[in-house]
Amino acid sequence: MRGLLALAWLFAVSASGQEWPAKPVRLIVPYAAGGLPDTMARLVAPRLTEALGQQVLVDNRPGAGGMGGTELVVRAPADGHTLLVADVGQVAINPHLYGALPYDPLRDLAPVSLLGTTSLFLVTHPSVPAASFAELVALARASPGRLNYGSSGIGSIHHLATEALKSALGLNIVHVPYKGMGQAVPALLGAQVTLLYSALPAVESHLKAGRLKVLAVSTPRRSPHAPEVPTVAELGVAGYDFSPEIGVLAPAGTPAPLVARLAAELARAVRSAEVAGRYRQLAIEPSGAGPEAYGAMIRAAYDRYGRIVKLTGARAE
Repeated sequence: MRGLLALAWLFAVSASGQEWPAKPVRLIVPYAAGGLPDTMARLVAPRLTEALGQQVLVDNRPGAGGMGGTELVVRAPADGHTLLVADVGQVAINPHLYGALPYDPLRDLAPVSLLGTTSLFLVTHPSVPAASFAELVALARASPGRLNYGSSGIGSIHHLATEALKSALGLNIVHVPYKGMGQAVPALLGAQVTLLYSALPAVESHLKAGRLKVLAVSTPRRSPHAPEVPTVAELGVAGYDFSPEIGVLAPAGTPAPLVARLAAELARAVRSAEVAGRYRQLAIEPSGAGPEAYGAMIRAAYDRYGRIVKLTGARAE
């Protein structure tokens, strides 16, 4: 079937006299501007524009845990002009949180390339009377239901990582979802929420200025960008691992030669000295893994987060 699609695409290109891309390419980011997927997409877009000879535009479509933006891509023509910049929320968490999604990530989306991975940092407002992770846990236990946490939306990795923390430690902390980290971080700065998980780019300047404080990191190993910050796992939650994986996907049915071309251009972009260097400055590890490797990661994440949702009892609110 994929071979037939590829032949059909090649025939259509030769018959029309047009080569892809025939018009601007949209990178749909299903979150508001300012979060990790948005930052990564905006760093890659200029390199793709240069390589493809067509404008590559970042189009933010926040809301509903990324479902709206994802559905937009699923329903778009499979011609390489509308792509999704997704994290695990859209492809691995939402299917287990929601009773009925308007798409099936394993059926309706074609993995193209993993842009990169990073860590999440647990940060709090300076007014919170907790100087360490242990003190935060003690505070939450002493005041059940009084602390709250922000996230980039229902179904996001920030949401599930905190729910897993609550479940493991028996905490009662209220979830306040936002339409992306571009809204969640300002809410934390304004003390509208007590704490949240965030990738480093969105909070680094605030940490340096003392406007926020960091207590722990979500990955099994300490971040090389903040080696003094302990992991949640070493602080007592065995096996705790929430590593954001951000990649690009196309509508299912996108011809294999087009997916391969996209994957090659994305890999060149993220591995370029300019983009890779900037990613690493932002504590992002550049990847460029292609369709097969990225697809295997998505399937593994799908199964893993399904188990986590069941274990925590997390549900869409």
